[in-house]
This record gives sequence, structure tokens and C-alpha cells, in this order.
Amino acid sequence: MSLPDYQSFMTPLLACLANGKTVKLRDIDADVYRKLELSAEQLKLRIPSGKQTCAYHRLGWAKTYLVQAGLIEQPKRAFCKITQKGLAAIASGEPINNQYLSKFDAFLDFKTRSKDANEPIQVNTTSIVSNNSDKTPEELIEAAVDTLNTNLSDEILKAVLVASPVFFENLVVDLMLAMGYGGSRKDADQATQYTQDGGIDGVIKEDKLGLEMIYLQAKRYTNKTVGRPDIQAFAGALDMHRAKKGVFITTSSFSKDTLEYVGMIEKRIVLVDGAQLTELMLTHNLGVSIKHVFEVKALDSDYFMED
Repeated sequence: MSLPDYQSFMTPLLACLANGKTVKLRDIDADVYRKLELSAEQLKLRIPSGKQTCAYHRLGWAKTYLVQAGLIEQPKRAFCKITQKGLAAIASGEPINNQYLSKFDAFLDFKTRSKDANEPIQVNTTSIVSNNSDKTPEELIEAAVDTLNTNLSDEILKAVLVASPVFFENLVVDLMLAMGYGGSRKDADQATQYTQDGGIDGVIKEDKLGLEMIYLQAKRYTNKTVGRPDIQAFAGALDMHRAKKGVFITTSSFSKDTLEYVGMIEKRIVLVDGAQLTELMLTHNLGVSIKHVFEVKALDSDYFMED
């Protein structure tokens, strides 16, 4: 279930501060959520890092923008209080959002500073605090990274499809090693040399001691969906090797009955389709390199603690 954008948190936040008290945001966040009528499911949503809920994340940015516009002040660290401008905003009956905040010079100056500070790297940060943006700055960055990674995933898959079949089989072994399986590359190479039969493309240690082995099957398809007969054949190959675990990796996808089949059999067969393959390669930096690193910094509250 989607969550209201951060601008929707501004009016209820001001309303919760209307009594003029100086409070911590954590003391009134539940009151803000009630005014927005957020459901239990919405309150459980967390930002990608998992460090805080999406609701509190957006509430925090709503407070930040209201502070920049002068509708809220922060008399001491971690505390906030409504100002006369904030009370006037409530009395006006107008929706409190970035368009409303743009009436104030302080907010316009904040927008200008946000843009100028990032001009050397040529990032269009005007949208970060634009009147129409429904995402927080961090959410915009995450969305941009998701877009870049989606495009990169497409490029990775195309590169895999034009490579040789042997390269793809080696890639599968490299991926398992990158994920922590198989011990060493030497071990994996030696094991693979003796398993090019019976529908098995490779075998790799589940742990460094080799207490259990994982058998691999790699199919480089474009439009063909991997069907149940392919997995049944793989399961039969596992029987020939008295194996209990296998990983079937393809560049395409699996049919519905294939997914149902692996859930019914006793053997543990993990299916990895093209989308998951590229996701794992990105996660474990296989076949990709880091192009840029952007640091998002936050205030170190401990540094400003006085005895």
C-alpha cells in the first residue's frame, strides 16, 4: 500500500504543534499518523536501508522543509516548535506544501542553495525541492539509482546472451563463488571438469570443507521459457549423482508449472531467472565496476553533545 507524499505530512504536523509547545518529533509522530489515517500496513513500510519507517522518513523531511520556510523553529537540538508564520499558515486554510512554502524568501533561498551546491556535478537538484515533487531528496536519489541499475541489468543480460556457452557456464560458477560458495576457484574448476554429463554443468562446494555439494545447470535462452520437463530432467540428473541440492540458472524465465513442481519435490532445487541473475551479479559486483560514489551525510549528534 502506497504512502502519502512528504508534503501531505506538513499540515497535520503543524496542527500537532499548534498548541505552541516545544516537543521532539518522536513525541508527536503518532498523532500526525492518526491525522493522516495511516493504516497499520502503511506504518510498517520501511525505506530501502531498513533503518527507519517510510512514514517517519517523510515526516522528517516535512519538518525540514517547514523549518527552512520559517514555519517551525528548532530552539534546541532535536526539538521543534511552531512559529507565528506556522500559526498563520494553519489559519489561512490553504494546503501547506512546497508551493505554499515558496511564498517565503527563506524557502526560496534554500531551493537556490540546494541547486547551486550541486552544480559542479551537473545534477538537476531543482526537482529535489520543486513544488511538484512528491518524493523526498533521498527517495529521488534511490529512484535514480534504481533506474540506472535497471538499465545496467538490461546491458548485463545482453552481454551474457552474446557471450559463448562456455563463458556462461563459467559465469555461473563465478557467481556462486562470489556469493560465498565453493571454497576456491581452483576447487570449482576441478569439480566442473568432471561433471559435464547427465545434464549437470557444474558442481560446487556448499561450504569450504565440502560437507555437501551443489550441482549446477545453466541454460542460456532468449525467448524460451524453461518448462517443467527441463527441471524434471535436472532432478533426474541429481539422482544419478545422489545429490540433494541443485541450482538451475537461466537467462530467460520459468513457467508457472515449473515453479509449482520444485515446491512439491523433496530435493532442494533453486531456480534463478534472468532478472534475478542480473540482480545477484549487481549485488556481488560480478561483471560490473563502480562508476561513481555519492555520499549522503547526516548530522553527527554525538559530536555536538556537551558535558
